[in-house]
Formats: sequence, C-alpha cells, structure tokens
Amino acid sequence: MDYQSAFRTAVEQVQDEGRYRVFADLRRHRGNFPYATWTTPAGDQRDVVVWCSNDYLGQGQNPVILDAMHRAIDEAGAGSGGTRNISGTTSYHVELESELADLHGKEAALLFTSGYVSNEATLSTLQKILPGLITFSDELNHASMIAGIRNGGGARKIFRHNDLADLERLLAAAPPEAPKLVAFESVYSMDGDISDIRATAALAKRYGALTYLDEVHAVGLYGARGGGVSERDGVADQIDIIEGTLGKAFGVMGGYITADTNLIDAIRSFASGFIFTTSLPPALTAGAVASIRWLKEHDEVRAKHQERAAALKRRMTAAGLPVMPSVSHIVPVLVGDPVHCKMISDMLLTDHGVYVQPINYPTVPRGTERLRFTPTPFHTDAMMDDLVSALGTLWTRCNVQRLGGYAA
Repeated sequence: MDYQSAFRTAVEQVQDEGRYRVFADLRRHRGNFPYATWTTPAGDQRDVVVWCSNDYLGQGQNPVILDAMHRAIDEAGAGSGGTRNISGTTSYHVELESELADLHGKEAALLFTSGYVSNEATLSTLQKILPGLITFSDELNHASMIAGIRNGGGARKIFRHNDLADLERLLAAAPPEAPKLVAFESVYSMDGDISDIRATAALAKRYGALTYLDEVHAVGLYGARGGGVSERDGVADQIDIIEGTLGKAFGVMGGYITADTNLIDAIRSFASGFIFTTSLPPALTAGAVASIRWLKEHDEVRAKHQERAAALKRRMTAAGLPVMPSVSHIVPVLVGDPVHCKMISDMLLTDHGVYVQPINYPTVPRGTERLRFTPTPFHTDAMMDDLVSALGTLWTRCNVQRLGGYAA
C-alpha cells in the first residue's frame, strides 16, 4: 500500500474542488479586539480586522476574565492534574457547574472539554442508558450532534430543517412505547435562522419525547442574563437538556450540558467522553465563571451586539450584496462557488486587511458557499464602511453575480 500517495490524492481532490482550507496565522491584540496581527506566507506581519471570530462579544479580552484566570494560575498552577474521576475535580469545576445550572434554571450541569465533546458524548451515551431510543434530528444539526447520534448506534430519524410538520409525521409513525429524543439547535450558525423552541418542545411532549437543545451559538448572546434563546423566549423549563459552549460568547473554552440531577448523574457515570479525558485547567474554568457572571449583569452588551449585526446587514443590503436572510447575529453573504469564495476571502485579507474565512462544503451544501460575518460590539461604523466598500469592489473584480438578495 502506497500510504503517502493515498494521503496526497485525498488532499489533491479537495484542492481540485476549490475547497482546500488554508489557516491564517493570527495573533490577537490584547485590549484591541477585533484587531489581530497576520503573519503572511512570506513571513511579513500586518494588522487586520477579524470579521469571523466566534468570540462574539469580545469576552476573550475582558479584563475581568483575564484577572480571574491570572488569579487561578497563581492559586492552583497550570493543569487540573487528572480526569474528573481521578484528582481533576477542583473547586473551580464545581463552581462553574453550579453557575451553568443557575444560568439555565436547571438542577445540575456537567462540564466537558469542548462543545463538540459535550454533544457527541451526551447524545451517544443517552442511547446506551435508554435501550431502543429513537433520536429525531434536525437535518442541519451540527456535525458533533450527528456524530453523537450515529455513534450511539440506535435508530435515528432526520426531519426537514425547522419543519415541525415533518417532525410530527416521524414522531407519529414511531412506536408509542419507544423512548424518544428530539435533538435540535436554537441558532443555526451558517444560515443564522432560529428554531421555534416552544412549539418543538410542545410537540415532543405530546409524543412522550425528551428534548435536547444545542444553544452553542446563543448562550451569552440572548436572554436577559445570557441563557440563550430558550431564556429569551421563556421556555428553558420546557427543555430537558440544554447544551452550550464556553468557547464562543463566553470567550474561553469548554462545553457543557444542563438538566435535572438524575440525568446529569447518569451521563457523568457512563459517558466515555467525560470519564476518560483530563479536565479543563483551573484558569479556564475560573475565566468561564467570571465571564458568565459578568454577562448575567450586562445585558447592554447583548443589545449592542444585536445593533451592530443589524447595522452591517443594512449596509450590505444597501450596497446590493447578496446577504442571506438571518434573524440572528450571523451575517452570511452568498457566493455560491468555492473558488470565488476563497478568491474573495484571499483578496480581502491581502488587499484590504479584512479577515473572513470562506465557508465551503461540507460545512454548507455545494452551491451555497458563503462568507460568514460575525460583527461584535467592537466593530465600528468605519470598519463596516471599509468592509462593504471592499466587498463591492471584489464582487465585480471576481465576476461574481450580484444577486441583490438570497436566492434559494
């Protein structure tokens, strides 16, 4: 077997399709978000404005969080020292799980090393604890949710995106006595649309199904205290399991689930993704606690964030750019071709000092390649004007058709 040839062929296929990913070498500026230093392929360094960060609120630069992380290092050192079962449960972890449970109005929470792991571990483990479980999954659920559902090995049914009639059709056809789980997201990060949580929860309850809600792109950003769309809409108590991340709006790293005590204890006792991995360092958990507490008290940051997203959408629409419809903070601009998408991204970076990563297949379906902008409270009007001007120039230069709006 020519292993090296196989590896080269696999990469060449991605390159030929125009969706080969190139990582930009960035160093963020402390206290100067959203600026970063980009190290070019030639080794030069240039300042750029980052337009695609998932640090949605710039919390990774909040002095309150940085101070908490420094204190934790001074008090406890670097690593946690082990898995949660073997010396890796510290007071920082216990405090964070209590804070997360309070954020979502649940009895308990369980901390994981990332949002991907929390989804994969929980959704696969539920199928072990509940023999015969049928999982009903939105067709646009995140890769981590899909992996967890598949890895559990149980029956799964895929319903059309945000289509409750299709979900009910599948629920009604399932054996009434079978355990069931409806898994869906609040904010879908590539299109920026939001699910009807209240109606989904009511439908699931009607058919005796548990509900699993991924709030990764909503925690910290929605609700009076940052509890997500479920808090904003007053339906968190109607969801059995709320999953979230600490690596986006909270500006640190980690993932978690919140639910009732019995469910959390069961996942804690059976999930390999939790049991057999080193726990997060004290500095990260201390930073997350500080971030959650700070955002619970600062709703004005969320209001500013929404205002900035709306402002960018207005500017892009007025300029005739093909902004896809979005009711959230996500601002996707349709390109529709992987080569053009990367070309525009490259030119924005090299010619205009703007960094936004192209979003190509398999993250989105072929033919819907896009640039995904995530404005923050720190993106100014001047930054937006520069961005829109650059995009207007490149849309013509790259011979990408102006659609004047998203065409399905």
